[in-house]
Amino acid sequence: MALTPEQYLRPDVIQQVKRLDLKARFIVEGFMAGLHGSPFHGFSVEFSEHRKYTAGDDTRQIDWSVYAKTDRFYIKKYEAETSLDAYLLVDCSGSMDFSMGGRLTKMDYAICLAAALGYLMISQQDSVGLFTFDEKVRAYLPPKAKRTHLTHILATLARTRPFGKTSLAKAIHDVAGRVRKRGLMILLSDLLDEQDEVVKALHHLRFRGHDIIIMQVLDQSEVAFEFDGQVQFEDPETGDSVATNPRAIQASYLQEIRAFIEEYKQQCQAVRADFTMIHNGMTFDKALIEFLTQRQRRF
Repeated sequence: MALTPEQYLRPDVIQQVKRLDLKARFIVEGFMAGLHGSPFHGFSVEFSEHRKYTAGDDTRQIDWSVYAKTDRFYIKKYEAETSLDAYLLVDCSGSMDFSMGGRLTKMDYAICLAAALGYLMISQQDSVGLFTFDEKVRAYLPPKAKRTHLTHILATLARTRPFGKTSLAKAIHDVAGRVRKRGLMILLSDLLDEQDEVVKALHHLRFRGHDIIIMQVLDQSEVAFEFDGQVQFEDPETGDSVATNPRAIQASYLQEIRAFIEEYKQQCQAVRADFTMIHNGMTFDKALIEFLTQRQRRF
């Protein structure tokens, strides 16, 4: 039986697709199909060259051809409103190389999501750049809006492998130092690093004038603690391990992980960065809707 476009939003389905360019295309096509009839239907015109009409806007700027198609009021953006470069910041450290139950690893999920975001934004004529990092920046592609540039982004992501320890704060400081023009920074990471240092680095990005969207990518088992029986837990970055009975620590673990996520959420609000937590059991439209929502707030 043939799959519907929406079914390609499921990680277990997209996992069967070998080529990253096809994964990105299928995710975006599934996303677009799912938007039909939703509050975001018709967003494609708004996303690139238009924005919603708001009280106080000059009614002479309403694009009536778009109104005829969407039954909503949109006005053309000025050039300054469409010149924001976007950057995908993808964590490829050792801690991202984790999954349970045959799911995509956190990094594979993040790479598929980054590829889909790149595909989506370049389709809307946005300029997109890429950083991959672990302890330091491993790859950098400056932002461009050309279709050929998407090929370079996807090729870089496809050959990225999880490696090394995390130094998230150091990598963010590096990005802030390299990118001088105001941009939109989209960070995909499990955020498993010293929280205070990471927040300081996010302040550095904001000081440089960048908008920030943070997508914390976790494994479903890290959120729900899906373990049973005696388990040996091993740190993928240090090799340290400990054996324990998950039932004995489940309650305290869940309390800690929820507090950890909530603290990041509050700290991000303080730095005026948008934050969402996603896990590799979620369909990709959850993250794409979050991105679209945050992007609309900026214009």
